[in-house]
Amino acid sequence: MGRDVRSVEDLLRVLDGVFAGGGDRWGEEGAGWWDGFYADRERGIPFFVEKPDENLVSYVEGGPVAPGRVLELGCGPGRNALYLARAGFDVDAVDLSAAALEWARSRAEAAGAAVRFHRGNVFDPQAVPLHGTYDLVFDSGCFHHLPPHRRISYLALLDRHLAPGGHFGLSCFASGKMGSEVPDADFYRDGALHGGLAYRPDDLRRIFADLTEVEIRPMRDEPADSPHFGEPFLHTALFRRP
Repeated sequence: MGRDVRSVEDLLRVLDGVFAGGGDRWGEEGAGWWDGFYADRERGIPFFVEKPDENLVSYVEGGPVAPGRVLELGCGPGRNALYLARAGFDVDAVDLSAAALEWARSRAEAAGAAVRFHRGNVFDPQAVPLHGTYDLVFDSGCFHHLPPHRRISYLALLDRHLAPGGHFGLSCFASGKMGSEVPDADFYRDGALHGGLAYRPDDLRRIFADLTEVEIRPMRDEPADSPHFGEPFLHTALFRRP
């Protein structure tokens, strides 16, 4: 018999266990799934291309985000991290998957781009030792794979590491186009995340209410010959910390 819950973090770990062994794509339980996902680099996965998100480019090129320190959450094979490094940012990039990071490092070496890659759960400071604050925190595809209770950890991470006046950029599954739309409580009844959570613009406004909205819009659908990545099943958002 265990009576070990005496903090919020203890409770979050208990709730993590609801999804353990279910094949969901987050946390250390999900690292193996993602390693398999990235094992075949020739698969026709849209975000395997070495192109930055179109919204990220819009933030940097003529937009409100100037070069500085950046933290990318769920960097995958490094396409956005490499773009940011080339644009003059000092980049820390985190992912659960060793296979994704191996690919990202090979891309960075070929491009001559300096990026610090970290493997692990970003909520575990021993696995991912982040230091100080960042002028930009960017997430393309990580947030929608988190179980609802880990939004608490996510907001705490932003509170610790997003600098005053800094920006938070996000691309996530758009409600009505991709991702599960069941209520938060149902994920715990099912013990599964059903491939990821869909979000509406008002959901994002409510979750990130402590930040100032700069824009929320659908990601633009970029043609195959575009130098930028864009898929219309995603929402994009940019917030600023006061």
